[in-house]
Amino acid sequence: MYKEVQIKVPPQYIDDNAYIGAQIDKKIRQKGKSKLFFKIVKKSIDARGDSPLYILRIVVSNKDDIVTDADTVKINYQKTESKTKVIIIGAGPAGYFAALQCIELGMQPIVLDRGKDVQARRRDLKAIQQDGVVHPHSNYCFGEGGAGTYSDGKLYTRSKKRGKIIKVLKILVDHGANEDILVDAHPHIGSNKLPKIIANIRATIEKYDGQVLFDHHVTDLIIKDGQCHGVIVGDKEITGDHYILATGHSARDIYTLLGKKKLAIEAKDFALGLRIEHPQALIDEIQYGETPRPKNLPASSYALVSQVDNVGVFSFCMCPGGLIVPAATAPGEIVVNGMSLSRRDSPYANSGIVTSVSVAELEEHGYKGPFATMNFQKDVEQHLFDHGDGTQKAPAMNLIDFANGTDMLALNDTSYIPGLYKAPLHDLLPDFIYHRLQQGLLSFALKLQGYFTDSANVVGIESRTSAPVRIPRDHATCAHPQVSNLYPCGEGPGFAGGILSAAMDGQRVAKAILGVAK
Repeated sequence: MYKEVQIKVPPQYIDDNAYIGAQIDKKIRQKGKSKLFFKIVKKSIDARGDSPLYILRIVVSNKDDIVTDADTVKINYQKTESKTKVIIIGAGPAGYFAALQCIELGMQPIVLDRGKDVQARRRDLKAIQQDGVVHPHSNYCFGEGGAGTYSDGKLYTRSKKRGKIIKVLKILVDHGANEDILVDAHPHIGSNKLPKIIANIRATIEKYDGQVLFDHHVTDLIIKDGQCHGVIVGDKEITGDHYILATGHSARDIYTLLGKKKLAIEAKDFALGLRIEHPQALIDEIQYGETPRPKNLPASSYALVSQVDNVGVFSFCMCPGGLIVPAATAPGEIVVNGMSLSRRDSPYANSGIVTSVSVAELEEHGYKGPFATMNFQKDVEQHLFDHGDGTQKAPAMNLIDFANGTDMLALNDTSYIPGLYKAPLHDLLPDFIYHRLQQGLLSFALKLQGYFTDSANVVGIESRTSAPVRIPRDHATCAHPQVSNLYPCGEGPGFAGGILSAAMDGQRVAKAILGVAK
């Protein structure tokens, strides 16, 4: 007998199986009957009432043989017998999960990444944090694991394909992630734990005859007669049967290369804005009603959305107990992002506050063609950098000053290691961007009492929310319409938005390749 129930549990009892068992008995009126066994399959927090509660979805049985979705996932890595070689450009979640899927399907993946492995990459992250030196191939966006490695490891997606989601989560658990990610409603791993997990995934790829090659910056594609015949790395040519383009949302040189090759590529809408940083204790008090927060509750988060002039303004990549980090991918630009460690124990909470930017409205501002949004994104980043002192110090304002368009209040302490400097963001941002962010923040103040405070900073600029271009592909084969064995994949071409969706897209593309290879 299997039965699914949902119960609410106060935080102090979340680890008390006897208490949870007693609540299950009450729920199904089982008192006095045979012993029940249970397994939690989903855990979330409801903070809407007077006191926060955990909501647990539980599978119950009278036998100790409960099988969940994760238990049914079958993964069959195998030594490559096929001579089919798949060249994968990019070692982020799309690239690595495509490689694992290739191995399951008997194809040999060869992963090329412009950056360094996760361990060597740390030195370049230290250089950008402490010295303001941006390595153009090794930074918070480029290198093994991609941008997701150092942006909290959030594993949330709007995708409803539960079976595919569970497989990605199970693979992460198999490579070292905590099993909690299988049941948490908003799972995350933490940027301190992801590097080891990613290195373990690389080891699996190599164990089954795949290859992972770092410091391999692809500078050209050899295209002839509607097929890709190889890629150029330095002075050498690397060839395969199929080519997956999984270069992420910040590889502007790859976008430009496709344009030079006259391959179809188009501008797409994206979002741009700022990072806002509050004391975490304040967000806990707003959400949980008390500070310090109750025991057994995580650092609280929020999700906010508003409409200003019929355009969306929303929170993005909220990092409770997190840090703001420099995410530039080239010298001469300022970009910020957020991350958290696994414990989420920083005294700061930060989130992107961004507004949608459409291709149509940018035309009114003189940005046209397939690279319109990318060029706008780049211009804003460089403009804010030029206002600074040539380092990675980020321009910032007190939240109250930003909303009022004034320059009166001091900046607050920050988690951002390169440091902040006071700057008139209300003048530096394009007028239409500032107006929407200003009005959006004022509307958020009505939704979260205490959110609008002089203890918060806004920091520029959050601009790498998603790819600013779309690389088209055939729905069935996943191939580029002009190159039958070139497969745009993941966030870079606009087919994903985060670790989970990028990983699932990598799996999908690998399966599509097998269909073609057969």
